[in-house]
Amino acid sequence: MSMIRDLRAVVRPSRPSLRKDISTYDATRDPATPSAVVDCAVYRDGVRVQTPQPLTPHEAMRLVRRDGGFVWIGLHEPTDAEFAGIASEFGLHPLAVEDAVQAHQRPKLERYDDSLFTVFKTIHYVEHDRLTATSEVVETGEVMCFTGRDFFITVRHGGQGSLRTLRRRLQEEPELLAKGPSAVLHAIADHVVDGYIAVADAVQDDIDDVETEVFSPGRKGTPRGTDASRIYQLKREVMEFKRAVAPLLRPMQLLSERPMRLIDPDIQKYFRDVADHLARVQEQVLGFDELLNSILQANLAQASVAQNEDMRKITAWAAIIAVPTMVCGVYGMNFTYMPELHWKYGYPVIMGITVAICLGIHRTLKRNGWL
Repeated sequence: MSMIRDLRAVVRPSRPSLRKDISTYDATRDPATPSAVVDCAVYRDGVRVQTPQPLTPHEAMRLVRRDGGFVWIGLHEPTDAEFAGIASEFGLHPLAVEDAVQAHQRPKLERYDDSLFTVFKTIHYVEHDRLTATSEVVETGEVMCFTGRDFFITVRHGGQGSLRTLRRRLQEEPELLAKGPSAVLHAIADHVVDGYIAVADAVQDDIDDVETEVFSPGRKGTPRGTDASRIYQLKREVMEFKRAVAPLLRPMQLLSERPMRLIDPDIQKYFRDVADHLARVQEQVLGFDELLNSILQANLAQASVAQNEDMRKITAWAAIIAVPTMVCGVYGMNFTYMPELHWKYGYPVIMGITVAICLGIHRTLKRNGWL
């Protein structure tokens, strides 16, 4: 236990400014390594074995079998041909290999005879000055992990979610890496869930902005509302976030509660912390979804009320205009016997009566809130 008491500090550094920090990542590939391999290294007693030249997966595994330790291989979007040799070298299950190459998988945990296959969805917050009906709020990627007795393989899909910084941090704590591949699996799980927390905080800011705009006073103190398509777009992005978070909770619970021979017992208990944080993020995302539903309904209700208000005003003015229209219609019929036409005061009297009726209707409608 004393060897891993600082585990959380290593894999979960203090988070600086949210939106700035979650939008940066390392370059995807190392120019010194060929093909889809980002990095390939052997770790013995928690220390990276230094070699004159970068190791191939076959050379790394031969070193492990000869001298002990474990190999950690990182790949980025390998093709079938590029991954076939590694799969054969490490005896990976064909179903897991197919999932790792094809991508677009749900977060999950699958156990095979000699390995664990874990899928994580990574989430990246997309910066934007103002939310629009076409704004992309979150961008997803994937990290597939193969955990064996003496190997750990990561397969990444997407342009973000680099694990190079995490690898460097772990290499600075050899007592953690000495625990083997399960320590790396925990570090990646914790890293991914910390990313969820950061993105959730940023999305909360967007929802607060939309909520403020919907309910802030507009003309004459009434809520001014906002474009419903913006709310709907944000709801779609939250649904994408939800699809990454919700399926991962069960795998994290299994890793924290069920003994597994490939997971070090000292490391296993730390998965409880990851599962707890993931459950909190899931509750937050579900809350986002419900809140956006309420905001969307309120915005639509405001639009309906505004339309009704406009219709009432139009109807009120139509009622006022109807009076002179009716009078003009009567005198436009050109009857021969209309005494007031020959009366000296006929015109001003009719105009005065018309104006008085219009003013009376206007006052009544305004008192009743129609104008």
